[in-house]
Amino acid sequence: MPENPTEPFDVHTIHQLVRMMKKYDLTAIDLLEGEKKIRLRRRGPESAMIHQVAVAAPAPVVATTAAPPVSAPAAPATPPPSTDLVIESPMVGTYYASSSPDSPPYVSVGTAVRVDSTVCVIEAMKVFTDIPAGISGTVSEVLVKNGQPVEFGQPLFRVRPS
Repeated sequence: MPENPTEPFDVHTIHQLVRMMKKYDLTAIDLLEGEKKIRLRRRGPESAMIHQVAVAAPAPVVATTAAPPVSAPAAPATPPPSTDLVIESPMVGTYYASSSPDSPPYVSVGTAVRVDSTVCVIEAMKVFTDIPAGISGTVSEVLVKNGQPVEFGQPLFRVRPS
């Protein structure tokens, strides 16, 4: 850091921080020195894992008057593939739906999101990391509860792509 408190962060320091983020696979760094503050966030494919998932449809109910004897159970019908995508946790930590307990959640069912929309915050070791959607669409399901611990790769949201 520069010795003079009025100087901004120098480019060399920022380059060192970026190299540290890559080396230790960090997604965020926040530094505060006096009145100077720097916040670095990594974006891109590593910031939110996205996979297509098939949603299981309930089996149809058929009413019959007399059931014939069954020698072998029937194979369940394969549901049509869903177009919903899943946003997974890019890290281990605690899931928070909003930036503070008094704030409304970033997203809920029916919320339209863009690639860069923040969908939640994950806290790990007292560091709060904004999690971007990584895709555009409409949230169709929230899969975790506020304050719940999450694992790397755990599904957080289902999103219907737009």
